[in-house]
Amino acid sequence: MSHNPVSLQTFINYFRDRRLLTIFIFGISSGFPWVLIGSVMSAWLKDEGLSRSTIGLFGMVFGAYSINFLWSPLVDRVKIPYVTAWLGQRRSWLLCCQCVILLGTLAMAFVDIGAQLYLVALLALVIATASATQDIAIDAYRIDILDENESEKMSAAAAMATCGWWTGYALLGAMPFFAADIPGIDWPDVYLALALIVAALIAYVFVANEPLSNREHIHEQLEHQYQQKLQQHSNALPLVLKKTLAWLGVTIIEPLRSFFAKNGVKTAIALLAFIFLFKIGEAFLARMSIVFYKEVGFSNSDIATFSKLGTAVLTIIFAFLGSLFNARFGIVKGLFISGVAMAVSNLMFSWIAVAGPKLHLYALAIILDGFTQAWSLVAMVAFISMLCDRAFSATHYALLASLGNLGRTLLSGYSGVVVDDWLHGDWSTFFILTALMVLPSLLFLYLIRKRLYQLEQQYHARSAKVKE
Repeated sequence: MSHNPVSLQTFINYFRDRRLLTIFIFGISSGFPWVLIGSVMSAWLKDEGLSRSTIGLFGMVFGAYSINFLWSPLVDRVKIPYVTAWLGQRRSWLLCCQCVILLGTLAMAFVDIGAQLYLVALLALVIATASATQDIAIDAYRIDILDENESEKMSAAAAMATCGWWTGYALLGAMPFFAADIPGIDWPDVYLALALIVAALIAYVFVANEPLSNREHIHEQLEHQYQQKLQQHSNALPLVLKKTLAWLGVTIIEPLRSFFAKNGVKTAIALLAFIFLFKIGEAFLARMSIVFYKEVGFSNSDIATFSKLGTAVLTIIFAFLGSLFNARFGIVKGLFISGVAMAVSNLMFSWIAVAGPKLHLYALAIILDGFTQAWSLVAMVAFISMLCDRAFSATHYALLASLGNLGRTLLSGYSGVVVDDWLHGDWSTFFILTALMVLPSLLFLYLIRKRLYQLEQQYHARSAKVKE
C-alpha cells in the first residue's frame, strides 16, 4: 500500500505544462453541453409550467453518455475523410462533434417549446449524442497527450479536466440564469448567446496539438495477427473478408480482451460494479436540484450566484487540493473521502428543504457540494485513466465512464417520479434517500480496496520502468 509522495513544489510545477491548459479548455467543451440540455433546459421547462416528472424524464437524453462505449471503438479507429488527415484522429472527431452541438444549439433558439416539445427533445438528444461522442475523443486526448513515463501528472491532468468541466458547466452556465432575469430576454435569446460560446470553443481545436501515438502501429500488428489466425482456420475466405474480419476483431473484440486480460476477470467485474454504483446518489440530487431551488423559493440570480458561480469556484479550488491529495496519498484514498463527502452534502439539502430558502444554509450546502464534486471527479477521472490501455484509450475510457454514467442518467431520470409519486413532494426525505444511495459503493470500495492498491502500485511501477 506504499505510495511515493509528491512534494508540493513538484506538484505545482506540473501545471506549467502547456498540455494541461489544453486539457482544461477541452474540459470546458465537455462540461458546457450539460448547460444546454441540463440546467438551462430544466429552468426553461419549469418556467413553461411542465411537471417535475416530465422535467425529470427529459434527463433521459443523458443516456447517450451511458451507451457511448458502443461506438467508442470508431473514435479509436475510423478516420474522417479529409478532416483526420488535416487535424489528426482526436481533433478531427472533436471538431465534427462540436459542429453538430453548435447546429443543435442554434436550432434550439428557434423552436416553440410549448408547441414543439418533441422537437425540443429530439434536439436535446442530438446535442447529447454529439457531446457524448466528443467526450470519448476528449478523454482519449487527455490520456494520449501524456507520455507513459508521466503517470505522476495524471492527477494534475484530472484536476485540469475537472476544473475545465466545471468552468464550462457552472461558470459559463451561470450566465444564462443572470440573463434570464433581465427584462425582455427570453430563453430562446439565451440559446443564441450560448451558441456563440460553442463557436468560440470550436476555435481552440485548431490551436491544440495532436498527441503523438504508436496506436496505429499496434493496431496494424494486431490486425496482422488476426489475419494469420483466419488464414490458418479459414483459408477459403476471400482476402477482403479476412481483412474486414481482422479490422472488426481489433476494433471490437481486442479492447475488451485487453481490459479483462490486464486485470483478470474477477477484478475487472469488481471494478465495473464499483464504477456503476459510485455516483448514483449524487446524480439523483443533481437532476432535481434546479427544480428544488426554484420550488423552495430561490431566484434565478440566487441559483446563478450560488449553484453556478459558487460551486464552480469552490470546485476548482478543491480540485487542485484533491489532485494534490491523490498525488501524495493515492487515488484510492481520494475515492474514500469523496464518497463520504457525497453522503454528507446530500443531507445538507435535506436540511434546506425543512428550513426554507435561507441563503446561509444554501452557501454551506454549496461549499460541501463543491468539495464533493471536485474530489469525486478528480479521483474518478484519474482512477479510470489509470485502468486504460493506451492502444485503446478511447474505447476503454468510454466503456468505464459510460458505466458510471449509466446509473447517473437512466436511474436519475426517474428522480422526479420519486419526488412526485413516491414521496408526494417530500424533498427532505428525497435527499436523505440520495445520501443512503452512496453507502453501497463505499462498502464495495472497502471490500476491493486491497486489489485497488495493487493496481495503483502497478500503474506507477510501469511508469517508472518506462522512464528508465
